[in-house]
Parts: sequence; structure tokens; C-alpha cells
Amino acid sequence: MRLTLKETAQKLKTADKILVTAHINPDGDALGSTLAMCMALRQLGKTAQIYIDDKLPTNLLFLPHIDEIKRPAEGEKFDADLLLVLDTSPDRIQKVRELTTAPIVNIDHHVTNKNQVDDLYLEPDAAAACEIVYKLCRELNVEITTDIAVCIYTGIATDTGFFKYSSTTPETFKIAANLLECGVKPNFVSEKVETRTFNDVKVMGAALNNFELYFGGKVAGMYIDAEIAKIVDTSEGLIDLIRVIDTADVAFMLRYQEENLIRLSLRSKGVNVSEIAQKLGGGGHIRAAGATLHMSLDDAKKLLLETLSEYF
Repeated sequence: MRLTLKETAQKLKTADKILVTAHINPDGDALGSTLAMCMALRQLGKTAQIYIDDKLPTNLLFLPHIDEIKRPAEGEKFDADLLLVLDTSPDRIQKVRELTTAPIVNIDHHVTNKNQVDDLYLEPDAAAACEIVYKLCRELNVEITTDIAVCIYTGIATDTGFFKYSSTTPETFKIAANLLECGVKPNFVSEKVETRTFNDVKVMGAALNNFELYFGGKVAGMYIDAEIAKIVDTSEGLIDLIRVIDTADVAFMLRYQEENLIRLSLRSKGVNVSEIAQKLGGGGHIRAAGATLHMSLDDAKKLLLETLSEYF
């Protein structure tokens, strides 16, 4: 059933042991929302623990309490009475679902959420899941400490391209302003998020030598193959190197993760890339979406270009 914000808060109030999670390939919004929510729940006296079934990007390791996030081990169980899934539908949490049989409360802002659970709070007009977490903290009368504020601000800032994307609303700026009053320093967050290792900078050069234009320049594609993937710490921001091309309406990045596992990222200026991602088993927003493809990089490239040919 679709919950209201008040009903969502009530569900969290009545639970005692809460397992918190987000999608694989976690970004700033996934990590910011889970960390902020976990701190808020602990403030209320709850037992709360975050599990995410993936590596964490190095440029987000500055987030408060991120070292407490666990990755599920084979056969591990977690004694929870509620599984809180943030910033995604439950089909993208992988092995975390095996940790517990507890009922799910799903909080998301992606229009492609398929409403797979009994209890869903969906706000597709929110610029980030962290916007919803901010409102939940207010609804729960939780003190928004500086640590909580930093996590929420980071999620909002990264999901809006630091307030550049069309998803940014007046409400987004109002919330960001309130977070600054809670102690967030925007320059600190942006410097940390934009920090890259020496290897990452090398990867930028390699990636820019490994991209192509399609459909008369309307589509720009970047490829992170197995060799490049060996030295990359994070691919965050790489797609922005090609999304700025003047003729390109759609930019995509295909990244080798492991044998027959490819991560797809899509960005656009006009085309609804969430439709494209859904056709490939993924989802997301109208202007930013993605999918996980269980095939080789060559096969993923072929499939994606065939799908894009329906639009160009």
C-alpha cells in the first residue's frame, strides 16, 4: 500500500530492530539517506544497522559513520523486525534481502519503482531520497545534528549535480539552506565528493580515449573495460565528461564490473532515459537512470545501441 509521510514515520516508530539498506553500486544519495536515517533511528532508541551488498566509493568515505556500514557475509542473518529500503526498490539490494524475513518499508523517489512491497512511500517529485529523509526527521521530531545534516546534504547535492539538474526545486534549496544552518559547509562536501585518487585521474584520460559518438552525434558512449576497471576506484562523475558534448542528447557509460556483469549509467538532456533503463531491467529518473546487465561488455554495447535505435 502507498503510505503517507506520517504513516511511514509511524511504521518506523513501532519497530525496534531495523535493518537499513540501499541499492548496489551506491551513490551519494543511497549512502547519505541510509546513514542519516540510521542515526535518526538510533536517536529514537532503535537498534539500527546498515548493510549494503557492494563496495563503497572512496570519494564518499568522509561521510559520518560510514565505517559502520556492513556487507552481508554468506549465510549471515540479522535479527530485525523491519527492513527499511531506501532510494531503490527491493530488487536492487541483492544479498541484503537474505539477511532477514522482516517486512519491508520502502522509501523511494524513483518514478520507475514497481511497488513490489506492501508498504511504500514514493515521492517522485523529490530531488533525492535524502529530501524525504529530511522530512521524515522533522516528522519524527529528530534533532538534525551536523552529522545527519552532512549526510542529507551530500545526498541531495550529488543527486542534483550540485543543484544543476532539472530535478532541483525551490523545496530543494529551502532544505539545503536549513541544512547549512545545522552546520553543513558546502565547500567541504564538494571538495570531498570531487576528490579523486591519482588512479582515478588516469582513468579519466583512459576513458576519454574510449568513447564514441552515435546517431549523428546525438548519443555519446563511454566504455570502462576490464583493463581500465582494474585501476578505477570510482566511476562517479566520469559520464559527466561526455554528457556536456553539444550535440549529444543522451550520454551512457558501460562499466565492466566482473565477468558477465556490466553496470550501465544513462544521462540525457531531453530523452526519457528511465524508459530505456526499464527495457534493460533497470530504472531511475527521466534524465538519469541505470541498469545492471548480465552479459559481456560487447553484448551490452550491442543491446544498448539496438535499444537506443528506437529513439534515434
